[in-house]
Amino acid sequence: MESYVERPPLPALANVVRTVWIQRTGTTPYTQRHLPTGGVELHFPLGGNPHLIGPLTGPKLELIPPNTTIIGARFHPGTPPPLPTVLDDLVDQRLSLIDLWRTSATHLAETLAQATTPEHALLSLQANLLHQFQSTAHVDPLITQAVKALMPWHPVNINKLATDLTLSPSQLRRRCLQAVGMTPKVLQRTLRFQGFLALAQAGATPTGTQGTDGTAGLAIDAGYADQAHLNRECLRLTGLTPRQLLGGTTNQCSCDHDHTASYQPFLALRRSLSLPA
Repeated sequence: MESYVERPPLPALANVVRTVWIQRTGTTPYTQRHLPTGGVELHFPLGGNPHLIGPLTGPKLELIPPNTTIIGARFHPGTPPPLPTVLDDLVDQRLSLIDLWRTSATHLAETLAQATTPEHALLSLQANLLHQFQSTAHVDPLITQAVKALMPWHPVNINKLATDLTLSPSQLRRRCLQAVGMTPKVLQRTLRFQGFLALAQAGATPTGTQGTDGTAGLAIDAGYADQAHLNRECLRLTGLTPRQLLGGTTNQCSCDHDHTASYQPFLALRRSLSLPA
């Protein structure tokens, strides 16, 4: 039976890693629909070859073989693991981590495969990432600030954001492409959709702004003009309608995965702004 268990990262990684997980497939292949999150992901099939999924601008389907266990880490936008290239070279790509990290990826994959349980393997992966981030200062602090400003709940004008960061719009665009893999505007749209999914996964009650409720109300709360606006963005980012993606419910996606840990950063920011959960 296919399963997917998500959890928060170790506290020391919380500023760079959004969530970690363990996924197991059953006796048949499983089709995984990867969605844009604004960040990159590392996937380590235990006993197999690890890979990186670059920043996505649309859905990417992957057929996972039966009887496979994968541990993974999803990063916040602008805080990828150390890589030999800028992020805009990796957009919408699935790449071998061995090609990017060489022998260090091979050694790490071997270490994780020898772990006594997937849970221990996940702890080993996080310990390795923590060591990498402690020994390599590669995160652009201005882009970290930009990402926080582009999170949903408080829409910001891109040109004003550049001014606030003492950058020109072209400088902000260039640095965002290098550190995130997409322009500030595309990232803003991606994070807005992630904000909508966070509300849906949390089973949030719409605030009733503009007299709307249900999915339409959550769309308004996430920053969309209306339900039609959400529908267009959902199709663009996922290839599905909101109803197809959520399986007709507002507490889980249609694949029955619980993404609570992944969406906590969005909900925590919303609470910090004194907005209804």
